[in-house]
Amino acid sequence: MANTTLTNITAELTEVADKLRLHTVKVKSGSLGVGSGVIWQSDGLIITNAHVATSNRATVELADGRVFDAVRTQFDPQQDLAALKIVATDLTAATIGNSEALRVGELVLAVGNPFAETGAVTTGIIYGNNSQAVMADLQLYPGNSGGPLADCLGRVVGINTMIVNGLAVAVPSKTVERFLQKNNRPQLGVTLQPVLLSRRSLGLLVLSILPGSAAETAGVQVGDILIGVAGRLFTSVNDLSKYLHDSKGSVPLQLLRGKQQFVIYLEVHSGKTAVEAT
Repeated sequence: MANTTLTNITAELTEVADKLRLHTVKVKSGSLGVGSGVIWQSDGLIITNAHVATSNRATVELADGRVFDAVRTQFDPQQDLAALKIVATDLTAATIGNSEALRVGELVLAVGNPFAETGAVTTGIIYGNNSQAVMADLQLYPGNSGGPLADCLGRVVGINTMIVNGLAVAVPSKTVERFLQKNNRPQLGVTLQPVLLSRRSLGLLVLSILPGSAAETAGVQVGDILIGVAGRLFTSVNDLSKYLHDSKGSVPLQLLRGKQQFVIYLEVHSGKTAVEAT
């Protein structure tokens, strides 16, 4: 009886994984190799990480081998999210789940394209869950970024983004929904990737800078690490966006360049961010 139950569970998970592969795409943008993405809507909307979609244009390869040119339509490096659009109307969109309903210990699956493998699957359990991040005890590798984290029914509950202290961290599906509904957060014009500085401190590594952006005007450089705002160090990937959104006037942004710490003063007005360096 136990063997029969285990066989049934294995068969069901295999079926779920096969369906998730259909919703998972390869994303090539800039010179950072191949990442992953999720077909969010059947009309060609793809969700991935901002640190995967580093350019305004990208190439998307579907599970069936079709390749499309993509345009980046939305971009929020503070939340490590980007939206891509391809010219297609017959896509099989993922079923989106409620990240807020996840429970610790719940079984989850991650799908992505690590080490040039297509549709690789890993499984694990939810370690922790809050409004800022879903954490799971499972393996992620380079190439998994931007791919789906799904529950055992195949509902996408997060976008995989990084590993912290051996745990997979994903942007919650609810955060993705808010990202798609609202795109007026203060923007610096940079692509950021979270990096762990210590057990309690998170940095945001600058991977690229948009020409003519506030960050470029301020003298921010690729390789700088943003570490805090007004003396408040970052502890989650959403802190920069939150601190800027809640601030007005001249706001000091702290960054590391090599072993030196700098402060850049941001002029925040009406949801837009201008930058002045000192």
